[in-house]
Amino acid sequence: MTDRVAEPTPALFQSERQRQIVALTIEQSRAEVSELADRFQVTTETIRRDLSDLQAQRVLRRVHGGAVPWETARFEPLLSVRSDLHDNEKSRLAAVAVSELPDRGSIIIDSGSTLTTFARSVPADTDLRVVTNSLTVAQVLAEHESLDVLVLGGKVRKNTLAMVDAEAVAAVGPLQVDTLFISSDAATPKTGLTTPYREEAALKRAMISAARRVVALVDHTKFGTDQFVRFAEWSDVDVLITNAELDPTIVAAIETTGTTVRLA
Repeated sequence: MTDRVAEPTPALFQSERQRQIVALTIEQSRAEVSELADRFQVTTETIRRDLSDLQAQRVLRRVHGGAVPWETARFEPLLSVRSDLHDNEKSRLAAVAVSELPDRGSIIIDSGSTLTTFARSVPADTDLRVVTNSLTVAQVLAEHESLDVLVLGGKVRKNTLAMVDAEAVAAVGPLQVDTLFISSDAATPKTGLTTPYREEAALKRAMISAARRVVALVDHTKFGTDQFVRFAEWSDVDVLITNAELDPTIVAAIETTGTTVRLA
């Protein structure tokens, strides 16, 4: 069992219990009804109702005896769930990424739990203009008096609290910024950076075109598979920040493309 999810109590609210069920299932790849019932000190019928609710939300998929993550191109985990996963790894990436901030000028910060963690690490006295498509990133950085925060328009994706539609792409088009901080759902040395979502890929490509320098924050767990749409080759990325746990052969392969790899 993971030690990153708080131990439950009998008085746990249903919403919190379900959130922890999702986090456990994603981290362990599968959760058993009986084990969940023991862990949360509720009946198996209660757990089955929870799993049915979560399946209806397209968060988990029920299977015989338990549940597995809903891993299809149609699903993206709730930001609140993804923020709980690999917290230590994301914090390490963020600490390194802070040193890539320009001294002045403008930046774009992409959406996602990794970049929300990065936003929380931006020093309070940073004096930059920041563009983001993430409501959570904007909320974090709006507390910095010295930052000028601009949010891209468009429809809010409820799971991620980000704008990734055509309106957001159009808003990025005229921009020219010093540095882009971007994340990815998946990465391989051969293909580059990929995502399951076509709209998101279009926005990420627009962001890359708008930036003089691109810094990608991709934790080591994202490497090894390709998703549906490629939005960047390694030649598009100036700096990759990833965890020291990444296979050294993958690091070497990426460095041959000219991308600088920084390990956290």
